[in-house]
Amino acid sequence: MKVLGPTRHRRLNEGAGLVLLAFGIALICALVSFHPLDSSWNTATGSGKPVNLMGRVGAIAADALLQLSGVGSFTIPLLLVVLAWKWFRSDRIEAQFFKVTGALTLIVAVCTALSLGPTWRPFGGAVAAGGLVGRLAADYLVSELNLFGAILATAFTMVLALYIVSAFSLTLVWNWLEPLRNMLARIASSWRSWNDRRRHQREERKANRIAQTKAVTPSQPVKTQKAVPQSRPEPEPFYAAESDTVAPPWTVESTPASSRLPQPEPVKEDHDEIPIHAIEDYQPVAAGSLPPPPPPAPERPPVTATPAPRTKTLFRIPSTDFLQEPQARPPYDTQELKDIAAKIKSKFEEFNVTGSVTQINPGPVVTTFEYKPEAGVKYSRITNLTEDLCLGLQAESILIERIPGKPTVGIEVPNSRRETISLRQVLESDEFQNSPSPLTISLGKDISGRIKVAALDSMPHLLIAGSTGSGKSVMLNTMIMSILYKATPDDVRMIMVDPKRVELGIYEGIPHLLTPVITDPRKATNALRNAVLEMERRLKLLASQGARNIDQFNKKVRLQQASPRSLFEQTSTSTPPDLLEPLPYILIIIDELADLMMLERQGVEESVTRLAQMSRAVGMHLVLATQRPSVDVITGLIKANFPARLSFRVATRVDSRTILDVMGAEHLLGKGDMLFLPPGSSRLTRVHGAYVGESEIEHVVEDWKIQATPEYDSSYLIAPPSSDDGAEPEEDFEGDQDPLYQDAVRVVLEMGKASTSTLQRRLRLGYGRAARILDMMQREGIIGPPDGP
Repeated sequence: MKVLGPTRHRRLNEGAGLVLLAFGIALICALVSFHPLDSSWNTATGSGKPVNLMGRVGAIAADALLQLSGVGSFTIPLLLVVLAWKWFRSDRIEAQFFKVTGALTLIVAVCTALSLGPTWRPFGGAVAAGGLVGRLAADYLVSELNLFGAILATAFTMVLALYIVSAFSLTLVWNWLEPLRNMLARIASSWRSWNDRRRHQREERKANRIAQTKAVTPSQPVKTQKAVPQSRPEPEPFYAAESDTVAPPWTVESTPASSRLPQPEPVKEDHDEIPIHAIEDYQPVAAGSLPPPPPPAPERPPVTATPAPRTKTLFRIPSTDFLQEPQARPPYDTQELKDIAAKIKSKFEEFNVTGSVTQINPGPVVTTFEYKPEAGVKYSRITNLTEDLCLGLQAESILIERIPGKPTVGIEVPNSRRETISLRQVLESDEFQNSPSPLTISLGKDISGRIKVAALDSMPHLLIAGSTGSGKSVMLNTMIMSILYKATPDDVRMIMVDPKRVELGIYEGIPHLLTPVITDPRKATNALRNAVLEMERRLKLLASQGARNIDQFNKKVRLQQASPRSLFEQTSTSTPPDLLEPLPYILIIIDELADLMMLERQGVEESVTRLAQMSRAVGMHLVLATQRPSVDVITGLIKANFPARLSFRVATRVDSRTILDVMGAEHLLGKGDMLFLPPGSSRLTRVHGAYVGESEIEHVVEDWKIQATPEYDSSYLIAPPSSDDGAEPEEDFEGDQDPLYQDAVRVVLEMGKASTSTLQRRLRLGYGRAARILDMMQREGIIGPPDGP
């Protein structure tokens, strides 16, 4: 049957399509305007002109179709319109016989479904809903299958006919309903979270009432309040971390043994809790804003808090309402995870690596499958099969790493739907709120869903690397936003260097800035050199007060400011205590180190190295980021002084070894997926970074701009006084105190002439120092005035 299909002539196809379209529209008009009193093949009336829009022909056709198939007749013109569209586009129609059979089956199924439903006679009761065909088919099915069986058979027949006639698919329908399903899941998750919070609040109030009735000392209510959260079970962590906001890992059966058959029951229970567990533990701030950051020294007595009220009245931490609400975690398919575990086992067995998957730990971005190898299987054989496992699981990348404290290997497989980690969720977590450091930064979540934060003052510097699009710039924004939500300008000042000119300019004008955002490499070099001078000044200041770090210094300054002092009391320091002020932390952020190293390599490397070696005690910290982690950018001198490093996805394994000393960063997923090397540890931690949008940053920046204007220190952008070519500073060698003065006189007498170039070559001096020595010789009469003009 080739009649239905279009020909090779496009104009002929368009003409045939136009005819089919006109015929379909005419048939729809005839059916819609059907009137039972119009003359037709089985109806004779005395009226002359029919009411039908298509006249006598339309009345006869509509009456015939409606009597035969009822309302199901409307399926016929719809199929004609679809066929006309196919002819218009010259689309080839495959399996035409089956298409026609499916269309006829669909018409009969629709008529049968209408006849099985409630009694309904449209057009004033003139025709039956399903027509004669529907009535006969419905009566036959009911007599053979009863009503329920007839409905079931009709529904399956209708779906099968749709499959044959069109590209209908239940999978497409399921995908179309995904937004609705996600909305219902969020509503259910929010309701469960609200219900759990209400239950926890009721339990806490009940515990407080019991504690108050039994209270003897003021410390007893505190003990009662601490006993409530301890009753909750602690999950077994996959990696050691600071947070415990994660669903407990669940176990799947690895062998068909009968003793492990009951295990799928707890699997299903934990699987249902995974999508909402982190949101249940996430407690938003009730007042809509974060509390002020805790002081760096909690043991400070109340009398030393005189400077604090001024800070609290001048500055206010922005509200977290500026940030987006965290989205619900996408649900996990238990059966899908079991299938992946079975594929892992079978893929390893293809290469004679035997073992079993003993535990599955779903995470926000990746799922960790704990694989326990059989005795005699080397760990290197498992890691060498990484690429083969990617092929077998059709995964983008897979990381394999041994699990500390367990005889298992962790196989990290990407999830089909990854969770978007919101910065607001991290900022409102207990881990961030309870951190005493004003330099607390939010990293995100680890592979088990635990919230990860870190304190920059304990690192004390951070080196970041990652290729373009891996999430490096978003991570810098997350760090800066964390500090804006943790510290006031009195606590932390920042110097931002942005050679690319487009990344950090959004923060221009916030009161935390010590200088405007620096885009000129030469000004960046001046800022780093002046930061070295500021570090030396602070070191002398700390030594004069007998303090070992900035926290001790600020504590002593506050104590001296708060304590009454006699006018006749002598001080041992050169600076009066009344003139001392607490020192703020200084954070230097360089967005692209490679650009600075290309233009000002010597000055940048020297300043960065000195700051990294000595600035921790005085509260000055560096964050360096680059997208080219090569050895000419991250030199050995810089790398040795940055124990804390963070790598996003890089291009090659060589880049991974350059930044982390190990391979693995080339297998990351991108979009915030990173490996974090904590200071003092050789164990990498995989973290999925939090996301913050540009609109959120703009709202927070505007809030800080409203509170205060920045107080820039322009001296940081001016080149500091320095010597030329290794010469000593001018103030150290004045007059005849220069130790090389006598040697210079001897050289001049031996040569019989005096010139700065001669002294520079013979004594290896700089031009400035050689010129000063010649001026001293002229003043003492050893040489005459210069011959030149």
